[in-house]
Amino acid sequence: MTACCIPSRDPGRPASGAGPAAAVPASGANDRDMVRLDGGRFLMGTDSAEAIPGDGETPVREIFVDPFRIDACAVSNADFAAFVDATDYETDSERLGWSFVFEGRLSRRLRRTAIEDRLPGARWWCKISGADWRHPEGPGSSIARREDHPVVQVSHNDAVAYCAWAGCRLPTEAEWEFAARGGVEQTALPWGDELEPDGEHRCNVWQGSFPERDLGLDGWRGTCPVDAFEPNGFGLYNVCGNVWDWCADWWSARPAAPGTRNPRGPATGTARVTRGGSYLCHVSYCSRYRLAARTHNTPDSAAGHMGFRCAADVGQAR
Repeated sequence: MTACCIPSRDPGRPASGAGPAAAVPASGANDRDMVRLDGGRFLMGTDSAEAIPGDGETPVREIFVDPFRIDACAVSNADFAAFVDATDYETDSERLGWSFVFEGRLSRRLRRTAIEDRLPGARWWCKISGADWRHPEGPGSSIARREDHPVVQVSHNDAVAYCAWAGCRLPTEAEWEFAARGGVEQTALPWGDELEPDGEHRCNVWQGSFPERDLGLDGWRGTCPVDAFEPNGFGLYNVCGNVWDWCADWWSARPAAPGTRNPRGPATGTARVTRGGSYLCHVSYCSRYRLAARTHNTPDSAAGHMGFRCAADVGQAR
């Protein structure tokens, strides 16, 4: 399990790479709502005291990215359903028969039976048979009336498969941070350094006492719609909180050298980068909703707060 309490199916098992993605044909009809960004220079990372030791957030370094496109919103349940309907794709969670669910999102019945399946060291995560993207909180749950929420319980393998079908790809970590910053430099969040300026909630994170009680003061307990809250300066929604975004890069705690153009992380690894934080992030134990924050997980891992958005080279998507 990684530091930000993102559960891993098996942190000791070798990574499974891109899994079944290669077998999924491209749709040939990509009409995604993507934002075109010109790229260029930006300051990646942070030297703030909020930086989490060992995560590779520091030091600040000048990085260059080429022009690219990126989804304004995370891939929604409706989006993912269209992919599955077209391809009969089976996600890692469906194939394995279980996934991780936050205890506070479980039904009373499942909570009573999940005692023995809690994750050591982070007992708010429960291994639930039958949890998958259609049933994010396990049997009895559904995505009905959540079609516009981000798809969750999807692994990196699943995200790569969707991107292949959509004629896109996952963003590199550098592209993700460039886009998420929305044109601002060295602020913790797209709107500044305060999480709730003048008491205004601008993203979906935890309020209350973690993990016992989420007050939902931002209007949501669990995920919110992919276009909830105001977008950043580039028109991207929910780059902080709501769900973690899978990135293309293999994980390393060693940042790219200053002046690097289009860094892509190590050539191999055992875990992939995730960015942006989720609705479970809380300052008392995890402030990884910040723009520079980062963590990682094995490519076949999934949970109820992990999703993704697509990217593309300029000219690749329309």
